[in-house]
Amino acid sequence: MTEDGLRKALSDLPLGGVRFFKQTGSTNDVALAWAAEGAADLSLVVAEEQTAGRGRFGHKWVTPPGTALAFSLILRPKVEEVESIALFSALGALAIATTLEEKYSLKPEIKWPNDVLLARRKVSGILAEAVWLDNRAESVVLGIGLNVRPEAILSAESFSFPAISLETATGQSVEWLKLLHAIIKALIAWRLRLGSGEFVRAWEARLAYRGEQVQVWAEGQPARAGQVEGLERDGGLRLRSPEGETFSVRFGEVHLRPV
Repeated sequence: MTEDGLRKALSDLPLGGVRFFKQTGSTNDVALAWAAEGAADLSLVVAEEQTAGRGRFGHKWVTPPGTALAFSLILRPKVEEVESIALFSALGALAIATTLEEKYSLKPEIKWPNDVLLARRKVSGILAEAVWLDNRAESVVLGIGLNVRPEAILSAESFSFPAISLETATGQSVEWLKLLHAIIKALIAWRLRLGSGEFVRAWEARLAYRGEQVQVWAEGQPARAGQVEGLERDGGLRLRSPEGETFSVRFGEVHLRPV
């Protein structure tokens, strides 16, 4: 991948700007700094190698050269999106899931709230980081990592969940730029429906572990077991306890694991 090739491949998308790095620590860190400098909506940072990427809960996400997609999008929330800030990570997951369905005839699932699974193994993770100014989200940086080649898994020492690569799942080589283009195009399309009933239903249709027992817990709190029933209208996870009580889990630093 080269910067010229990247710009050419994405030239028909309404991006605010493009920055490409052969190597960087974290595309999210680069994007956050760029956003602070005034980067436009849909500005994109892409790295061929990421040495200090991060996921939720401080998990490390290293991207060896040429093994995974690692990119971050700077989003400037519109007025109508302000109440849906918590859904931006799901926006990335839904864009990836529908792209894998349409391009590769796969059956991805979304592990609430934002991991994408293939055959119950993690193929992609999303980290959304918002920058607030006077109680208003000035920008959201949406960082996405997607394992493309099997070597991405071999180096993932810090994965806390079984992982898989796209090439392993498809049994074929993947055209990187076409994949990136398709994901961003899908993200732009789903963004128009962010927070709508259609958005939540599409997410729920791909919800992992539906009808199964899982454990959920927040940092420093005891785990709670329940059967996954679906999603609330705001994207919260709805579960039923072993005692038959229905309860919901909202966004934040919440862990979910199958029983």
